[in-house]
Amino acid sequence: MHFQYLIIHCTATPAGRWVSPEDVKRWHTAPKPYGNGWKQVGYSDLILLDGSRHQFVKHNNDQIIDSFEITNGVAGINAISRHLCYVGGLDKTFQKALDTRTPQQIETMLTIIQEVLAYAPDIKIAGHNQFASKACPSFFVPEWLRMVGIAERNIEGRKSVKI
Repeated sequence: MHFQYLIIHCTATPAGRWVSPEDVKRWHTAPKPYGNGWKQVGYSDLILLDGSRHQFVKHNNDQIIDSFEITNGVAGINAISRHLCYVGGLDKTFQKALDTRTPQQIETMLTIIQEVLAYAPDIKIAGHNQFASKACPSFFVPEWLRMVGIAERNIEGRKSVKI
């Protein structure tokens, strides 16, 4: 399928709490009730607190989402999307959605966005909350993208369902 969206997510974990790629993979692929029971992890890439990047799914950096590149980030659009997740997204009490991205995470997120735009210049970038009634990624992606100078043509225009 033709690559149309880069969707940004958060792990919905408290600010500063270390989460490993293995934790996320287990949450997604372990059988219920210990995980979601999915065959594939939900994200293409994970940005850790220190800004390091873990690639769950190898992608061939073209404008086609091959079957081996499909992850379970947003029901209904996974075959046309890549999913980028940062560790965090909740306050320390687990009660409120909060943009907890570290400067290092923001830098890596911008690097990944620029990489993707280099080979897929027509994609739209959005937050999970623009497609589902969730707070994830705990900030409004279009507003942030405008602040960092991403071209308007690459910003998904739909409103947030929930923040």
